[in-house]
Amino acid sequence: MAQQQQLSHKDAALFRQIVRHFENKQYKKGKFRLKAAEQVLRKNPNHADTQAMKALIISNQGQQKEAFALAKTALNNNMKSHVCWHVYGLLYRAEKNFDESIKAYKFALRLDPESAPIQRDLAHLQIQMRDFQGYIQSRRNMLQQKPVFRQNWTALAVAHHLAGNLEDAENVLTTYEDTLKQKPTRADMEHWEAILYKNYIIAESGDYEKALEHLDAVGKKSPDVLGVMEMRADYLLKLGRKADAADAYAALLDRNPDDSAYYDRLISAKGFAAGDEAAMKEIYKIWSTKFPRSDVPQRRPLDFLSGDAFRDAADSYLQRMLRKGVPSTFANIKHLYLDRSKLEIIQDLVERYLKEDVQPQMNGSAESSPDDEASRFHCSALYFLAQHHNFHMSRDLSKALKYIDEALQIDQKSVDFHQTKARTLKYLGAIPEAMEIVEKARSLDERDRAINTKCAKYQLRNDQNEKALDTMSKFTRNETAGGPLGDLHDMQCIWYLTEDGQSYLRQRRLGLALKRFHAAFNVFDIWQEDQFDFHNFSLRKGMIRAYIDMLRWEDRLRDHPFYTKVAVSAVSAYILLHDSPDLVHGPIPNGVNGVGQDAQANAAERKKAVKKAKKEQQKLEKVEADKKEALRTSKSAAKATDGEVQKDDPDPFGKALVETKEPLQDAMKFLTPLLDLNPGSINAQCVGFEVYIRRRKYLLALKCLLALHAIDPQNPTLHVQSYNLRKILNDANGASSKLAQIISTEGKTLLPEDNKLVEWNNNFLNHHRSSTSHIQAGLRVRALIGKEAKATNEKDLLEALLLDTTSMEEASTGLELLNEWGSSKEVKERYRSSAAERWSRASIFQAKQIETQ
Repeated sequence: MAQQQQLSHKDAALFRQIVRHFENKQYKKGKFRLKAAEQVLRKNPNHADTQAMKALIISNQGQQKEAFALAKTALNNNMKSHVCWHVYGLLYRAEKNFDESIKAYKFALRLDPESAPIQRDLAHLQIQMRDFQGYIQSRRNMLQQKPVFRQNWTALAVAHHLAGNLEDAENVLTTYEDTLKQKPTRADMEHWEAILYKNYIIAESGDYEKALEHLDAVGKKSPDVLGVMEMRADYLLKLGRKADAADAYAALLDRNPDDSAYYDRLISAKGFAAGDEAAMKEIYKIWSTKFPRSDVPQRRPLDFLSGDAFRDAADSYLQRMLRKGVPSTFANIKHLYLDRSKLEIIQDLVERYLKEDVQPQMNGSAESSPDDEASRFHCSALYFLAQHHNFHMSRDLSKALKYIDEALQIDQKSVDFHQTKARTLKYLGAIPEAMEIVEKARSLDERDRAINTKCAKYQLRNDQNEKALDTMSKFTRNETAGGPLGDLHDMQCIWYLTEDGQSYLRQRRLGLALKRFHAAFNVFDIWQEDQFDFHNFSLRKGMIRAYIDMLRWEDRLRDHPFYTKVAVSAVSAYILLHDSPDLVHGPIPNGVNGVGQDAQANAAERKKAVKKAKKEQQKLEKVEADKKEALRTSKSAAKATDGEVQKDDPDPFGKALVETKEPLQDAMKFLTPLLDLNPGSINAQCVGFEVYIRRRKYLLALKCLLALHAIDPQNPTLHVQSYNLRKILNDANGASSKLAQIISTEGKTLLPEDNKLVEWNNNFLNHHRSSTSHIQAGLRVRALIGKEAKATNEKDLLEALLLDTTSMEEASTGLELLNEWGSSKEVKERYRSSAAERWSRASIFQAKQIETQ
């Protein structure tokens, strides 16, 4: 190992300046720092610390391989340099290799135990990884080094709190308070936030009496008045001091009469008997009289009233809202539809308003005329009924279309009316027509971001990806690198990435689909990494309670519905890629599989489809290359916010993603967190089974099957997957005999017996005669068993289409089954025409649409 070179006074000063710029995050001076490092290295080529800092600089410029190589050289030059090991840890952290990063930090600390930056970075990485015991030790060391800083005491309390040591956390905060010689002023936000945080810890331990006593002692001086009032009211209610709790919640309602949670807790504090409608109605009457402009005290009685009392209250509320023309009236009351009688009363009331032409009362304003108010009331009633008949619990789309058309005749420039008509057409299956209507709504108010977003969403649902991007570009910074799509990535517009990916998945353009899904996945990674910024910031600013809430939210980040949607779609794409490897070349129509009665003809057709897909892909790649070349020659090259030119996307079509050799292994990146954090999702368990069964992980597949059975024992997909697992167990080349025996034992309640497959499936079909989705599942299994002729299955599938309970989505699934079975064009046309007769406006059953599938 070479000895560390000694720098001259001038070079040492330059080196310190490099370090200072980095510690202050002055990244705009990256070029200066790089030149300064190179200047030092020209005179001292083997100076390890400067080499390490240069490695860190070029790492921030995206040169990761070069950075690691230079960092290793620096370590070889001086293995006992804490700077080199610290930098090595930072490089591993940038690569998300947190275990190696922690090892490097700890080695650096052995060399320099007093280094505050190394200790801080280690602590931040430990809390990021939820290594609470390690975090406690690091924070204890930092406190011993600098006990005068309050944030070191608070950080140690946070460490104990997150580790579950509530008593230790409280003692740490108490110890610091005892060391204070002067009482902090009311303006000392950090102190009072720490005081309330201590109270938060006491309450979390379950000792509400002690928490209340502490809050009464310190709460009057806290600047967070609302927080103290809410905590005190909550403690009183939990301690059973209902009279005091009622007064506390009454005080809170005086501050905010629109918080529905306050009313719930006030009623709980009053101790009314269950179903005491009169008493609860009186409570809301008092507050509605006191705050006549507040919506909640007038709306909430509708939740518990029934019969004539409900009719009177609903009549009053609906007339009040419809007279004002409040667009959210239906959204405010739609959850009442869980009670069928309330649904019928509301429908009857609004229909009566239209029949009787109820005239609204005048408000005394000289500027409003009866005709204007009557027209507004009439339009509001029509709009309400259109939404009412659009809702899934009261759906009658022909009536919904009738009412919204009447409303549009009165007000042809209403964005809300056009949007509701588009939604009705969407439910009718007329996606292209719905897209045109919502595009018209967007043109009525081009400054409205909400309707612009809705328009783009409808365009994506119609697989008009370029058009949707053009629509979104009206509200994006199009001068940035990557144009509108690049800005949508920067803004983490996850709904767009998801919808765009699902559109490409429907089109079987798997490269672009996976590109979008990975981009959405990376957004969740960014949200998780963003915690790093708050580990120091929150403690420095003293916002501890919000910091704790943020950490707990991050722990369940990937149980968010958006992640479930992204992950299920991505895993489905990988399964499709595994089953149909030719899709790597581009979209190939369904049913072109190279097998069937005329395998040679089908194979030729598939070869032709693959060739066509390759040509289309090459054409798209050429267009994209031309765009890049035009951008390079343009003088207005896009710049990043720090002045550095952003890199072009080297793989705009996701070619590298779709050319993977192990699609199922890649799918695990999405599937593992999905199953860990959202095991109650039916779709998650279904795709999990499909991945594991293909990877020959039969016990894990059984685990998914059992979880699905626990969620929904009558799920139709469960029936198909149960058969698939049994089929594999019966296959001589499937699971080993020992494994098969274990699976049969554990899954005996689910898996059919070997010699009773036909009987088991027939029983399933007989038990679910009125459910189209279950019939389709049974027919799929029957086709797999192969005991019945294909014509019989096709006939039964067509009969299921004619059931009154069949939905448009189930009818669409029937078409997919016919493609799966390799049915003839005549059978498909007969099925399509029957579906088109029933859903005449549905674009999916149009002849042109079928021809392209």
